[in-house]
Amino acid sequence: MEGEEGSQQPHLVLACKLFLLTLNDVPDIEKLRLKDEVFTFVKQDDMLPLYETLIGNSVLDADPALLDSMRAKLDDELKKLDEKIADAEENLGESEVREAHLAKSLFFIRIGDKEKALEHLKVTESKTVAVGQKMDLVFYTLLLGFFDMDFDLIAKSIEKATSLFDQGGDWERKNRLKVYEGLYCMSTRNFNKAADLFLDSISTFTTYELFPYDTFIFYTVLTSIISLDRVSLKQKVADAPEILTVIGKIPYLSEFLNSLYDCQYKSFFTAFAGLTEQIKLDHYLHPHFRYYMREIRTVVYSQFLESYKSVTIEAMAKAFGVTVDFIDVELSRFIAAGKLHCKIDKVAGVLETNRPDAKNALYQATIKQGDFLLNRIQKLSRVIDL
Repeated sequence: MEGEEGSQQPHLVLACKLFLLTLNDVPDIEKLRLKDEVFTFVKQDDMLPLYETLIGNSVLDADPALLDSMRAKLDDELKKLDEKIADAEENLGESEVREAHLAKSLFFIRIGDKEKALEHLKVTESKTVAVGQKMDLVFYTLLLGFFDMDFDLIAKSIEKATSLFDQGGDWERKNRLKVYEGLYCMSTRNFNKAADLFLDSISTFTTYELFPYDTFIFYTVLTSIISLDRVSLKQKVADAPEILTVIGKIPYLSEFLNSLYDCQYKSFFTAFAGLTEQIKLDHYLHPHFRYYMREIRTVVYSQFLESYKSVTIEAMAKAFGVTVDFIDVELSRFIAAGKLHCKIDKVAGVLETNRPDAKNALYQATIKQGDFLLNRIQKLSRVIDL
């Protein structure tokens, strides 16, 4: 199921097309084109189980002749695979038996029969001794999980892969797993861990079956901006040679990153507006679109306010290229949610920052813990007295 080096795994490309068909933001004319591409792919790989599901969901129209043709072709292919397994078990060695079972697993993966694919991958694993080959089976399982965003399967597979690495394993597979885990973390809104894993993989990236390198850099920059402090963002992202060679190819991304670091807030908002459509239509980022929009605005507003004890709302609105009313409404929401440490003096038209003192916060936490400990001791003393 792996794509060739440098190319995305075709089933994941198909998954993205199926995802776009579910969005209201995609024009009808574009959906017609996507349906044609999905049908061509399903027909090309004889993906009968998926075809039947898409017919049931009214995504594709039923073609009885094609369905019958697919069934006959798959039955014949499955019969040959079973004969190959029987021959290997009777006449050949363990490695040939494993390869025969793996071929059947890949057959079920190709046609989109997830349950049978997982079932036969387990059979193949029982015939596998080498840790590296077991890891490859886990990668097949992970790709199955990402196809329909089965996060439970992905989490279990990552846990299994990690335990396999405790038994040994090469660095190439370990580095590949970091990208898989990073994608899982990003897809489940753990942007901090996703950024760390992506940044660790920049110089060793070989996971082309998941996405192209340009897309990897896109995800790395987006997750890093809301996860790293300003100094780390400069060192690990803005000045990273691997990122600099690619970032210019992705529309608005370079302006998005550099304008934030250079405090060019008007340019930042312009670039951000250009990126929103790309984020909204991304298979993995779409569910977190509103969350990401809030987080990135929190980052940029916090960075601006950090330089001031007080600043007029008009000055901030001018810096961001928006109206005073917009800033007033925006900041009110973030302050109420505890995202920004400032208060609005509406009469004077001024924002006053009240950044929490780290030492004072530590003192308050110590007092609370001390009170909790004293209460526990008092309760314990009463029990002992009884």
